[in-house]
Parts: sequence; structure tokens; C-alpha cells
Amino acid sequence: MKEKVLLIVGAGPGISLSTAKKFGKEGFKVALVSRRIDALQKYEEELRAEGITANSFPGDVSSEVSLKAAIDSVIKVYGKIDVLLYNAAAVRLGKPTTLSIDDLVKDFKINVAGALSSVKEVLPYLENGTILLTGGGLAIHPFADYASLAIGKAGIRSLAHSLYQELSVKGVYVGTLTIKGFVKEGTYYSPENIADTFYSMYETRKEVEVIFEEK
Repeated sequence: MKEKVLLIVGAGPGISLSTAKKFGKEGFKVALVSRRIDALQKYEEELRAEGITANSFPGDVSSEVSLKAAIDSVIKVYGKIDVLLYNAAAVRLGKPTTLSIDDLVKDFKINVAGALSSVKEVLPYLENGTILLTGGGLAIHPFADYASLAIGKAGIRSLAHSLYQELSVKGVYVGTLTIKGFVKEGTYYSPENIADTFYSMYETRKEVEVIFEEK
């Protein structure tokens, strides 16, 4: 069986790294895209120490040009993508009326527009593939102190549903995991549990939205 490729856009500690480890242990090669090359190299080394093939590709998700260049580099190395995970987010503290328009737009580029840019770039190399988008409970229950992120998560949720409608007929599965809690080690909302759920979504390819919530 040919090895599969997982591309993580917005790579970082926590959800991204745990998901990379989960898919890597299932035989995936991992491509990591993020802005900071020093952090990327650290994640790459940690994955390789566990026997996972991983490579870093610096790219700024807030810049369509930079993101496109990074994903083009991934394609040149691997030739294809089987799973895309978009996990980038701009977390800005502030009530709605304290936000400047420039800051809101800047955050939206990272929280939503970067996801669409990533999808459009990988789509030609994603035959019968999977697109996973990290969602959040703020999409359903906004919190004023994180107004910008709440708008972003609502946007990701809407984007996931519309992409699912468009792409499922073409054999591409799109799913978003709506995490209704704070990600923290040692809890139900641990990165490892979230990674396991992402892998389950990849395997089942059914629900466009999975609500991740402790009962």
C-alpha cells in the first residue's frame, strides 16, 4: 500500500502535533506548514524521534502568496495530499466594540480565509481525499471577550458545511470538529483525544460536523 500524506496548515503544539503523531503512527507521512521555522524544526524532530516521516514548510497563513508557495513546496516533495488539516487560529482578546476593522480582517484571514486558500491549493492533488477543519464551540455560543475568534469559528463552521455540499459529490470528504471546551492535557479535551477523533472522522468520512463535548 502506498504511503499517505497528511498536510497540517497552522502547525503548532497541542492539537496539531498530537494529530501528526496519531496519523504518523498509522503510516502517514506528515507535512507541517507554519510561519516560524524554528518551531517547525522542533516539531519535525519530535515526530522523527518517534519514527514518523515529517518535513517542514515555512508559510504565513495570513498571506495567500506565502501560503500558496508553502503548499506548492509540499506538492513538489510528496506529489499528492491525502488529508488536509487546517488548524490555524488567531486568538485575540477583545469585545466587539474594542476591535478595529483592520484587526478583525487580519484575524479573519487566518481563521477562515487561510482555510479556503489551503483547500483550493490542495484540491487538484486530493483525489478521494479528506479535509479536516478545527472548529470551536464559540461558533455556536459566542463569548464577547473573544469576539474575533468567535466570528472566525462561525466562519469555519459555515465554510465546512458549504465545502461539504460542493465537494462530497466529487469524492472529497470535508469535516469540522467543533470543540466545545478548552483544550488541556489530562482532560476530556486533551490534544490526544481530539487527534483520535480527527482520525475517526478520516476513517468514517460521514458527518460534516462532529461536536466534541464531554457529556
